Amino acid sequence: MRKLIAIGLFAAGLALSACNTIEGAGKDVSSAGHAVTDTARDAK
Repeated sequence: MRKLIAIGLFAAGLALSACNTIEGAGKDVSSAGHAVTDTARDAK
């Protein structure tokens, strides 16, 4: 039973860290998109 609880806690920790990583990656992609949009506006 202890092994099952330990595995569950480990999996939950991985899931939470993955959510933060994906959120950070989404913010990076969004900021890159804004930079491209701003550059396109300046080139007009």
